[in-house]
Amino acid sequence: MNCLIITASLPYPPASGGALRAYGILHGLHEAGHMLTLLTFHDGRSDPMQTPLATLCQQIITVATPTRTRSARLRDLVFTREADIARRLYSAEFVAALTDLLTHHTFDLIQFEGIEVAGYLLVAKRLAPQARLCFDNFNAEAELQRLIARRDGRTPRRWPAAVYSTLQSRRINQFEGDLCRTADDVIAVSDEDAALLRPYTPTGRITVVPSGIFVDQYEHGERTALPPHALVFTGKMDYRPNVDAVLWFADEILPLLPDAHLVIVGQQPSARVQALTAHERVQVTGAVASVLPYLQGAAVYIAPLRMGSGTRLKLLEAMAARCAIVATPLAASGLSAAAKAAMCIAESPHEFTRAINKLLHDADKRHSLGEQAHEIVRQQYDWSVLIPRLLEVYRG
Repeated sequence: MNCLIITASLPYPPASGGALRAYGILHGLHEAGHMLTLLTFHDGRSDPMQTPLATLCQQIITVATPTRTRSARLRDLVFTREADIARRLYSAEFVAALTDLLTHHTFDLIQFEGIEVAGYLLVAKRLAPQARLCFDNFNAEAELQRLIARRDGRTPRRWPAAVYSTLQSRRINQFEGDLCRTADDVIAVSDEDAALLRPYTPTGRITVVPSGIFVDQYEHGERTALPPHALVFTGKMDYRPNVDAVLWFADEILPLLPDAHLVIVGQQPSARVQALTAHERVQVTGAVASVLPYLQGAAVYIAPLRMGSGTRLKLLEAMAARCAIVATPLAASGLSAAAKAAMCIAESPHEFTRAINKLLHDADKRHSLGEQAHEIVRQQYDWSVLIPRLLEVYRG
């Protein structure tokens, strides 16, 4: 097939969930013999042709990532009924680039990686009626905003944010539904997300293809020297569910673990996350070249997420690195029963503290959980297993 893959940002380096998924799909489709064109937003800080993407794609077209001012977002909130996420990456330049591609090339498949770029589905449907249009939805976004609103509603100082998220959830519900009805194929990353998206479509046909990783890349790596009893969390640290997770852990759980240190690894830490460094037992790394040395150096990997959806690639990475994991039920949602059995599930601060303490003082248990996790992620979440499932979607 001749495939056009559209992404919200350059999927290299694969340092965030969306980039990990998009890069895995590009790599898998290339290995399967398909011809690839990548159209993506890009900040211009690197040359795509100097990355492995150049060997995977016949051509890479980049457009500058648009910026939206706070006043523009407020105007749209008040004077339109559009979801904020629908306008987040609108760009006339991107429309022109997509139009030029579809005018001069014929594609069998056009795949939109995530809801932020799926707003261009209508352009593709109009200009490339012969192409199969696939909406690869990383999260059930309306449900994500609903959960955020519910969480913020419990804290009076967060009530304005709760009102905003409630309004966005309703608007995203309409936007997400329109996208699902427009696309020929809709892919969800978990059974839970598929159940939320299914009512949008006339046939209810949503296919589940989980996110994956290249497990072999996590076999070896230089271990970063971390403090004793290091509890590691990884993720993009301006993403609201991640921010909420580490703030909750630092406030409610870390004080109950006097010998432990919290190490927060990830790009773009928000001001509230950066402020945690005032605590002598909290380290915030910012962007790192690779999370693997931190996973290798962790005593326990934690995933104290209280909001979100989809498949947590951070958990798959930790599993591949043989980490002993403590996660909330919500963090582990979207994973198979076998994957959940390879980690400790805890919800309340007391449960989280007890699970971490048990692992910190039982090296054999940490080792056995890590080995179990590694084997499950290799069997179920390696891209070599998942790409054939994706190709089945295209075959219809």
